[in-house]
Amino acid sequence: MGWVGAPGYDERVSTAAATPPPVHPPFAQTKYQVRFDWGVAGAGRIDTADVAVVVDVLHATTSVEQRVSGGEAVAVAELDDRGETAQIATLLADAGATVVAGCLRNRSAVADWIIAKQAELGRRTSIVVIAVGELDDTAETRFAVEDLFGAGAVIEALGLRGIDFTSPEAAAAAAAYEGLRNGVGHLLSASATAQQLAQAGATQHVQAAREVDVSSVVPVLDGAVFRA
Repeated sequence: MGWVGAPGYDERVSTAAATPPPVHPPFAQTKYQVRFDWGVAGAGRIDTADVAVVVDVLHATTSVEQRVSGGEAVAVAELDDRGETAQIATLLADAGATVVAGCLRNRSAVADWIIAKQAELGRRTSIVVIAVGELDDTAETRFAVEDLFGAGAVIEALGLRGIDFTSPEAAAAAAAYEGLRNGVGHLLSASATAQQLAQAGATQHVQAAREVDVSSVVPVLDGAVFRA
């Protein structure tokens, strides 16, 4: 029997308000381990992370992977990209992330590198994947299916290694790659960006970009230079 006139249990416990959890902007995807967005705007609105994977399949990050695999160090300023890869990589690095260049060619190597990074840190590693997209004639970022596949391929590879607490945006990108993996090469070659490159006589970029898991090299941004 309780005390006569005594407050009930809920009133006897401390009435001090619990500290509310921090409120994060919805588009920051903060609560998820793996986050995904597009372009410079996406890189700016998504929450900071331990690792940022920049994906520009046709063809900046594919080119970086090939050049670094060949022993080169590639300055961000040298990137021959049709989007905004250099700006995105610099923005993410300035926010404190370790930035790596991802593409179809090294998607599993990138996932393995992140697993090793997580072991090195001794805690769960947060990851941002940014699909660069392409710039249209008005300098606006447009959807680029090749970058959706490249980003989704990296995210799927992470999931296969147990890093699967993904935002809905990241999960959708991974599902796009997983569901269409058997046709990714054809779809990439038929994409608007690939057709534009073909018209410019640059079909070699398309052929290299459509190869999956052929490289074990992960270019890491060191200052203003990508190195192995």
